[in-house]
Amino acid sequence: MYVYTWYQWLLFFFIYCFIGWVIESTYVSIKSFHFVNRGFLRLPLLPLYGSGAILMLFLSLPVKGNLIFVFLFGMVGASVLEYLTGYIMERLFKMKYWDYSKNPFNLNGYVCLGTSIAWGFLTILLTEVVHRPLEWLVFRLSATTCIFLVTGIGILFVYDSIQSTRAALDLGKVLESLTKIRAELEEVQVQMSLLKAETAQKVSELKSETMQKAASVKEETMVKLTSLKTETTNAIKESTLAERLQALTETREKLTSRFYPKGLLRRNPTASSRLFGEALRELKENAKKFKK
Repeated sequence: MYVYTWYQWLLFFFIYCFIGWVIESTYVSIKSFHFVNRGFLRLPLLPLYGSGAILMLFLSLPVKGNLIFVFLFGMVGASVLEYLTGYIMERLFKMKYWDYSKNPFNLNGYVCLGTSIAWGFLTILLTEVVHRPLEWLVFRLSATTCIFLVTGIGILFVYDSIQSTRAALDLGKVLESLTKIRAELEEVQVQMSLLKAETAQKVSELKSETMQKAASVKEETMVKLTSLKTETTNAIKESTLAERLQALTETREKLTSRFYPKGLLRRNPTASSRLFGEALRELKENAKKFKK
C-alpha cells in the first residue's frame, strides 16, 4: 500500500486538493447563505488539504492497522503542517487566511484543539475509507493518462499559484498603505482641530488686549495688524492641511474601491490581520459592495 509512482502521488495530491475545496466551499457557503469559492487559489483546489492528505498517508504507513496511532500521527502531523503554513502565509502576505483565535485551546490562531482532533479522525477516514476507492481508480488509469492529467492540472496549478501569490502580496501592500493613510488622516484632522482652536484663542486674546491696553490709535492699529497676520498665517496653514486631507481621502478611496484583489477577500471571509485589522475590515466591506 502507498507504493506509487511520482505522477500517481501528484494525481492524489490534486484529487485531495479538490475534495478539500468541496468540503470548505460547502461549509462556508452554508454559513454565508451564498456560494463562496473558498481558498487562496482561483481554481477549485485547496493545497493545504492536498498536502495534508499526502502527509497523512506517509505518516500512517508505518503504523497502518493501529487506528490509535493513525489518529495520533495524523492529528500531530496535519496540525504542524497547518501551523507552519499559516505562520509563513501571515509573514508573507500580512494577514491570516484562517484564524482560530476565537476557538478554545488555540495556538496563535493558526491551529486549535478542535481542528487538530478533526485532522486525526480525517486521517482514519482517509486511510480506511476514502483512499481505497481512489487508489483503485488511479491504478485503473494508464501511465500516459496519469501523466497527461498531472501535466495539464499542474500547469494550471502553477500559473494560478503565481497569480494568486502576486495578488496576495499586492493585497498586503494595500493593507500597509491604507493603514499609513488612516494614521496620516487622523494626524491631519487633529492638527486642523488644534489650529482652529489656536486661531480662535489668539484672536480672542488680541481683541481683549485691544480693549484693555489700547492707549492710542497707533497701538490699537498694531494689535489689529498682528491679529490679522495671525489669522492669515493660520488660514494658510489650514488651507494646506485641507489640501493634504483631500489628497489622502482620494487616495484612500482609490485603494478601497479599485486597487486590490477583491476576489481574494471574498474567497477568505474569515481572514484577519493583527497589524492591519481596521484596514482589512474596511476592504472586506468594500469587497461586498464592488463585485468583480
